[in-house]
Amino acid sequence: MTTDATLAAGMDQTAESAEGEIRRILDRFTTYHPERIDLSLDRMLRLLSDLGNPHEALPPVIHIAGTNGKGSVAAYLAAGLEVGGKTVSVYTSPHMVRFAERYHIAGESLSDDALIDLFEEIERINNGEPITEFEMTTAAALIAMARTPADVAILETGLGGRFDATNVVARPAATVITRVGFDHMAFLGNTLTAIAGEKAAIQKENTPSIVGPQDHEAMETITRTAQGVGAHLYRAGSEWHIEPGPDGNANYRRGDLVWQLPPPGLTGRHQLDNAATAAACLEVCNFPSMTRDAISIGIRNVTWPGRMEWVQRGPLPALLPKGWELWLDAAHNPLGAEAVAETFLKLAQRDPRPLHLVFSVLADKDIAGFLAPFARLAVSATAVPLAGETRARPIEEMEAAAREAGLEAHTATSILEALAAITARLTEPSRVLIAGSHMLLAEAIRANTDGAAQWLDHATSGNYCAH
Repeated sequence: MTTDATLAAGMDQTAESAEGEIRRILDRFTTYHPERIDLSLDRMLRLLSDLGNPHEALPPVIHIAGTNGKGSVAAYLAAGLEVGGKTVSVYTSPHMVRFAERYHIAGESLSDDALIDLFEEIERINNGEPITEFEMTTAAALIAMARTPADVAILETGLGGRFDATNVVARPAATVITRVGFDHMAFLGNTLTAIAGEKAAIQKENTPSIVGPQDHEAMETITRTAQGVGAHLYRAGSEWHIEPGPDGNANYRRGDLVWQLPPPGLTGRHQLDNAATAAACLEVCNFPSMTRDAISIGIRNVTWPGRMEWVQRGPLPALLPKGWELWLDAAHNPLGAEAVAETFLKLAQRDPRPLHLVFSVLADKDIAGFLAPFARLAVSATAVPLAGETRARPIEEMEAAAREAGLEAHTATSILEALAAITARLTEPSRVLIAGSHMLLAEAIRANTDGAAQWLDHATSGNYCAH
């Protein structure tokens, strides 16, 4: 007789087999990588032309760029639209556990098998021409969105904006630029002006450009670029305003309109900015039959794993003594680390507990900038390796960087070993934060059997709102 456990094991093996096939296809994609990276959209437009120009057959598109907050803003947008009765397709990156998490098509998560079919079709039509992996995986999103009707499509840039593979939609319904900071400097430039200029290049003529809170230098660049192309600017602090309230809610103001937003479903002051940016976009776009109540419900109930996520069930939190907390966050650059550190500082003001960081970062990330916000806050920092990742920073370098930042530095061979070592050293109820890389969070989710099940349920539910 077949048991539930046998069925579950079979499903897990099937999922692992499909993910392995996706990985093999992606590895093949890298062999088509051009010998010289010319920053242009020529390769992408050539491929899309061969595919029948699916980017010209999309529903109204909201295009998002920025350094931090893109995924969260996409989640708030999708949640508000879905509560308002709209069918939504979303393309985001990177993923946590399954590559197919990047594709949310017409209210449903794309299956592994459907994604494999798309990849094989694209590979066949590309016929060995020079192309990047991200260009091919983005083409898959555009084909899926074009073939499956939806009311709205949301596209998140992968890197930059000007030459990002998503920047092929000539007439989006709106563009959104979230907080701009320092990341990917090797590709985007070493100044905030240069980085903001690349991201601001998604703005289009006669198209609303909703701009979240920015540093002055970035906002100046975004404004100048918008004026140059004739975009219609809606900037935080100028055309619209967000005024935080005492209970986690906020007043959104644009002209004579005053609208109270509820506390966002995602934790942290920075999430109020992200939620308000999404609300501003939906309010400006004014899609038919959308109401402010629907947008508010979406903001309040949204879920997005790995964004200041308090993990309360599963093997990982079970390893911690009573009274301890385990948190996950995908912060991996200085701007993200500052936002997370500010959130933990406020948590500590309400409920003082020591904070211990478990982290890993890639070699191309600003590790000193990532660790600096935690130096005044965390008691210790434990570096763990990213197994099998060729771009990972050596663990000795991470330990040295933590020590240079003024943190009590440790190393561990895994997340499990890190948690065991932290709890062995201490008895006082504490908080543990796992952060620094999406790949590290993926390891944490896999290690946490319950957490992995919850993640997969969320990723396949086709709903960005909490149930």
